[in-house]
Amino acid sequence: MTEPAPVLVVVGGLPAAGKSTLAGCLARRIRAPYLRVDRIEQAIVAWSALTHPVGIAGYAVVYALASEQLSLGLDVIVECVNPMAATRDAWVSTAAGAAAGVVEVEVVCPDPAEHRRRVETRRSDVEGLVKPTWAEVLEREYEPWIRPRLVIDSMLTPPDRAAVEVAAAMTSARDR
Repeated sequence: MTEPAPVLVVVGGLPAAGKSTLAGCLARRIRAPYLRVDRIEQAIVAWSALTHPVGIAGYAVVYALASEQLSLGLDVIVECVNPMAATRDAWVSTAAGAAAGVVEVEVVCPDPAEHRRRVETRRSDVEGLVKPTWAEVLEREYEPWIRPRLVIDSMLTPPDRAAVEVAAAMTSARDR
């Protein structure tokens, strides 16, 4: 019997939308590796001469790590802002290169007042990482999505229920 194809789940969205909460909940639920671009970029800064923003370096490391895990037949969860078509396309290519399915998730917080409250009150759980200000979130380049994806409204969908929705999408992606 053939092993089911692994699935790459890419959880994207603006800072403080709820990406990390969802990705962590999903990782615990399905017991899959969880790769977080923020953590990797901060490690690059802490251990090299580079400073923020590190550009494509963090994403390049995560593309390579995700590819390796997928090649081992493991599902992988990646969490990152994923702001541009180029970064999104690279995740699709990463999955295709490992003959894996892909589930693209965009986490949104559509209420500007709530989103701002989250940005201004959250603490960083990545040592040394300075979170963006509300002004920086508003100024961030974030291209509109042009292909279908699973949109999770973090104001309406609790993380545990969102994880169930993503897991169901993974089953569909595995069956393609």
